[in-house]
Amino acid sequence: MGRGLTVSTTTAAGGPLDTEGATPAVPPQAPRPRWTRGDTLRTALSGMVLVALLVGAWVLNGIPGTAADAGFSLLIGAALGIAFERGRFCFFCIFRDAIEDKDTTGVFSVLVALAVGGLGYAVVFGMFLPDPTTGRLPPEAHIGPVSWVLVAGGLAFGVGMTLSGACISGHLYRLGQGYTRAVPALLGALVGFGLGFFTWNTLYFAGVSGAPTPWLPTWFGYSGAVLVQLAVLLVIGALLLRWARPHRTAPLGGGTITWAHVRRVVLLDRWGPLTTGAVVGVIGVIAYLRVEPLGVTAQLGTWTRTALADTDLLPDRLHGLDTLSGCATVVTRVVLDNGWLILGLVLASFAAALAGNRFRPSPITVRNGSTALLGGVLMGWGAMVALGCTVGVLLSGIQAFAVSGWVFAATVLAGTWVSIRFGLHRS
Repeated sequence: MGRGLTVSTTTAAGGPLDTEGATPAVPPQAPRPRWTRGDTLRTALSGMVLVALLVGAWVLNGIPGTAADAGFSLLIGAALGIAFERGRFCFFCIFRDAIEDKDTTGVFSVLVALAVGGLGYAVVFGMFLPDPTTGRLPPEAHIGPVSWVLVAGGLAFGVGMTLSGACISGHLYRLGQGYTRAVPALLGALVGFGLGFFTWNTLYFAGVSGAPTPWLPTWFGYSGAVLVQLAVLLVIGALLLRWARPHRTAPLGGGTITWAHVRRVVLLDRWGPLTTGAVVGVIGVIAYLRVEPLGVTAQLGTWTRTALADTDLLPDRLHGLDTLSGCATVVTRVVLDNGWLILGLVLASFAAALAGNRFRPSPITVRNGSTALLGGVLMGWGAMVALGCTVGVLLSGIQAFAVSGWVFAATVLAGTWVSIRFGLHRS
């Protein structure tokens, strides 16, 4: 009686965050900061934002004319924003750390997300399409054609996110941290989508039309596809463990569960890769089962497509575009389910960053603003012709056992690796 329960503590997974939009995790061995009035104010404001999201989701369900699943999409986006912000789930940051520093902490969060999501997707697919060998594809899953156009889109996206400092989903959650370069990058993405619409018909007839749409369960069944994909992920993980450079961690030590300890775990410490990956994987399965596969570009592309249609600049017909699976765009002034997801993602990321004192607006200059804009244009074009970004094509696609997801992942990684070697991330 009277003694505190002792637990083991370790350092926050992954070490320091990147220098342009986030702050280092608080090391467990450092002196515990004293709770201040500022902490109280930030936490209270953070709680108010989260409550507003919950109330907003409830209100949206009763408003006629909104998207069918607007309220649920807002909550999915909020969960995703917290997971991305707390786990630093930005594909560029993850790839850059692995390439430059041989720090593969973040890569394991991606591998876990793909493994957990793949298992969940297999269960959901089995409910809607019991026999995957019939040649049919599951409804709305992000299973796209594989052609040189997909490769070009992936390479452009990799270069673009290197120039701009984050992938599109990374810019959205880091916007909640005060990363000001996200603004020109996202504006550039809108322009890039427009360029994608202008070039779509040419690319469609040159490479997309008639391209195969390979899906692993067609060849191996669901069980075989799960085994094949898990085996690939395990091999990648084993190779990363062998290749990665060891990173120092603080020695294990005892600690007492106190309010300061709880606050550090809940608000400050970065989530570990296993936790982050598992949460993102589960969110992806729930999103697909209830609304649609995760993606963050459908609303951005829809804004551009609608604006071009209003000004009569959109091609009269975008051949085959609306028949393909991916982050679909339409001409409409109604906010899509994807738009509400994006709103929830940004606001929840802001709430998480604010409570953990990670909301710190970063300086923007003509130079880094210009490279962010150019990188955004490349990402927007790449996402449009590839039918999605690193969340829609890579994450949701691989979880759905689409070969297109693996091809996009490889080409984005290649574009990022080359760009980093040429120092474009320091532009």
